[in-house]
Amino acid sequence: MIRFRKVSGKHVNPISHTAEMLKKKKISSLHIGTDSQRHQKSIVYVTAIAYRYKNKGVHYIYNKLNHKPIKDDWPRLWLETEYTMEIAKLLRKNFPEIKFEIDMDYNSNPIHMSNKLITAAKGWALSFGYKVNVKPNLQIATRAANYHNK
Repeated sequence: MIRFRKVSGKHVNPISHTAEMLKKKKISSLHIGTDSQRHQKSIVYVTAIAYRYKNKGVHYIYNKLNHKPIKDDWPRLWLETEYTMEIAKLLRKNFPEIKFEIDMDYNSNPIHMSNKLITAAKGWALSFGYKVNVKPNLQIATRAANYHNK
């Protein structure tokens, strides 16, 4: 089982934590997204599950993973989608009635390299029935992931 953390650092199981959040809180949407950053001798991937409240505010949990260096940006960025979809698959298996949104840290502006991945990555997520958000649109989970990746 992939271990996630609360902002406090406490480890949580993403399935039981999501069940708790859905039971206790009034969640308007649930977002999943991953951000990656090159660090000295590795690439750090942070995947976040963000629970957006109906009135306002967000609670999230995150997982941080160190990966060996990847020289090319295309496979590094594609792994963001793979990690996000892995968590989406896990949550969908346990909560088939919940509609998830996938936040992709890719930019719709063609001047950005990540733009080239949007068609394939978005198509993959859409094929599972997920709503997909790319920049400059709403980025809840990837913003949380980015915060923990600095």
